[in-house]
Amino acid sequence: MTKIKLKRVYEEVMPDDGFRVFVDKLWPRGMKKEYMHYDLWAKDITPSPELRKWFHQNVEANWDSFVALYNKELSESDAMKRFIDTIKNRQTVTLLYASKELEHNHAIILKNYIEQILNKS
Repeated sequence: MTKIKLKRVYEEVMPDDGFRVFVDKLWPRGMKKEYMHYDLWAKDITPSPELRKWFHQNVEANWDSFVALYNKELSESDAMKRFIDTIKNRQTVTLLYASKELEHNHAIILKNYIEQILNKS
């Protein structure tokens, strides 16, 4: 069973991170490419630009709807199916994100979605 972890891109790389996947559409501010260690940049499984922009207009108020809408996008995504195939045999996968918002960000939703899919397998 694949263990899915979350980590901000600014946190230290650890040996137990396993396969490190950057899951933001945009490159994080202030982060030089040579300093961010990742194995895959999974831009295609991030929220659509329209959904992301709408969500950031009011993070707290839009959270519940954002969860539902992003889960819908993931369930309809061929890129998500390919991503699951890429990670399903890995022991540990760490999803890297840049958001300062630790409780309301797309990586949390993505982690939960991936775990649900992997648990069905």
